[in-house]
Amino acid sequence: MTLLEKLEEAKANLKAMTEDSETKAEDLSEAIKAVEDTQAQIEEADKAEALMKKLETPAEEPADTEEKKMEYTNLGEFVAAKVTEANIDTKQKINFTSPAFKVAAPMVIPSGVKPAITTYDANVYGARRELLISDLFSSEVISNNALTFFVESSTVEGGPAYTTEANEKPMMSFGDPTAVTAALRKIASYMKESEELVHDAPWLASAINDRGLYQHQLAVESYLVSALSGTSGIGTGDHMTPDGILKAKMTVWKNSGFKPDALLINPDDLYNILIRKDTDGQYYGGGFVTAPYGNGEYDEEPRIWGMKVVPSASVTAGTCFVGAFKAGASVVRSNEGLRVELATQNEDDFIKNMITVRIEERLVLAVRRPAAFVKITGSSTSTAA
Repeated sequence: MTLLEKLEEAKANLKAMTEDSETKAEDLSEAIKAVEDTQAQIEEADKAEALMKKLETPAEEPADTEEKKMEYTNLGEFVAAKVTEANIDTKQKINFTSPAFKVAAPMVIPSGVKPAITTYDANVYGARRELLISDLFSSEVISNNALTFFVESSTVEGGPAYTTEANEKPMMSFGDPTAVTAALRKIASYMKESEELVHDAPWLASAINDRGLYQHQLAVESYLVSALSGTSGIGTGDHMTPDGILKAKMTVWKNSGFKPDALLINPDDLYNILIRKDTDGQYYGGGFVTAPYGNGEYDEEPRIWGMKVVPSASVTAGTCFVGAFKAGASVVRSNEGLRVELATQNEDDFIKNMITVRIEERLVLAVRRPAAFVKITGSSTSTAA
């Protein structure tokens, strides 16, 4: 009996058992297994038959074409032959995909070259200060080139008052808000990298992330400080001392109604504040080991008057800012986001095997509540509190 006949018999037996209501479950299970086993045997037999046919059939000889007979020893010969075969006008710009050329003997690495074949650490390690200023502000995204927002007037006439029944209620009115239009500013730069270096070592990602983007964000921080400093309507102070900083905090709280959340200050000025001591030589803000007067553990990030302290070299020495940063202003960015683009056709990049990397971003600092900030200028070295 052939496998096919055996399969048909197993199927017929299974059909009869399924139609018989008295068939036991274990008998039906054996019948199903018999069908499956037979089908598996047929599949294995088909595979074996296909393999035998493949082994018995001689390989076909490739067509005896001119291209088969022609053996190219170099890329120049290959290109010249293709141009001749195709009768191509040599004035045209043409592209060829060349075959792989084999040399007569395997190449070995010359001993003088071996030291140059090495593994690169793609990272370039240098000074990188922590970037914190952008995180102080709120963040927004727009699709247009500019944003117009309204600054509420501080002029209020009238107001709610106690009234008796059936008497006229007092009226109140607000001054017209001031419309401020802030156009997005483009911050951009570019750098060049060797195409060979990019291909021979994983250099490009490091160049973009560790250096290019860092320098871009550094420029963004400098812009944000400059934009905040030049904003009309922010408060001013002239004593960069603990007392002067406290006064600025209260000024923000009083004039804007918002609780100040941060002090943005140059590291040199922060140093002059933190080294202040009492007459016993103890640090007011805590020593280098413990909290003030030994009460608690050392705080690596001390708060001044309860506010987060953000030291940044982007802030000019002799200047600091006290403010309700989240409530008072926001960094508005284009919905294009931060763009990193590469090109090899810029200037003479193509003939010099260079890659140009361009990094750019459009953003603006929108200070909606100038009263939420106080800019303090003055010396921080005074011995007075």
